[in-house]
Amino acid sequence: MLKQAMNGILSEVEAEELYGAFDQIGNIIILRIPDSLLHKRKTIGEVLLDKVKTARSVYAQSSPVEGDFRIRKLELLAGEDKTETEYKEHGCRFKIDVEKTFFSPRLSTERDRIAELIQEGETIINMFGGVGMFSIVAAKKKKCHVYNIDINPDAARLCSENILLNKLKGTVESIEGDAAKVIEERLVEVGDRVLMLLPERSDEFLDSAIKAAKKKAIIHYYCHIHAEKKDQVPALAPQHFLSVVKVKSEILGAKIVRPVGPRFYQAVVDAAISK
Repeated sequence: MLKQAMNGILSEVEAEELYGAFDQIGNIIILRIPDSLLHKRKTIGEVLLDKVKTARSVYAQSSPVEGDFRIRKLELLAGEDKTETEYKEHGCRFKIDVEKTFFSPRLSTERDRIAELIQEGETIINMFGGVGMFSIVAAKKKKCHVYNIDINPDAARLCSENILLNKLKGTVESIEGDAAKVIEERLVEVGDRVLMLLPERSDEFLDSAIKAAKKKAIIHYYCHIHAEKKDQVPALAPQHFLSVVKVKSEILGAKIVRPVGPRFYQAVVDAAISK
């Protein structure tokens, strides 16, 4: 759609350099601009704002997602300079600040999959829960209790607001803090299910996830996998998990969540552990 929108604005060579996809979160569009087109970024933003009638702001992502708070720098290209918006998914409403908190609309299918796997009455520990997307979608569908932990105070605040925005079958508790410390202080052997939604640091926090899990529990372990071929990932991800986990584990399944670069994938391993 982005390349189509630029017909007549960019040359054929320039259009080929442009990334074809962008994210729309509520009324905000976020896109990446290649270095070769930075001089035309404002024009690209203005054209896109005109073409997408539901958008009120267009931002360029000017830095990678980084740091403990998992945030990125954004540059306004067109429209209102307002980074907070409302996003709807799976019958839920969410307040999101796209600059102060981490959020990806591309995880929508995975959020629904996890919610369907959760059993009635379970206690879930979401170690890196952000504004509460996975947690609230789960509690919307199932009568469960979710501890949504995030070290980013803006994410924890918005999670608390999002809990109040939605009518839930279950309950969600927003906790601000470092997941490892929170688990050590109050959530040892509490979780029937533990979500590890920080693929770049999952190995670092795996011992904490195991500590949070009951004697028998399920861990959803997210990781990044390099693979020459896409169909290798569902085998490589469990191999990696089994090489780092320190308790008895049974692999229940593994899949690609999304591609994140050339021959580079975010994957999830569903594992039943016994301590």
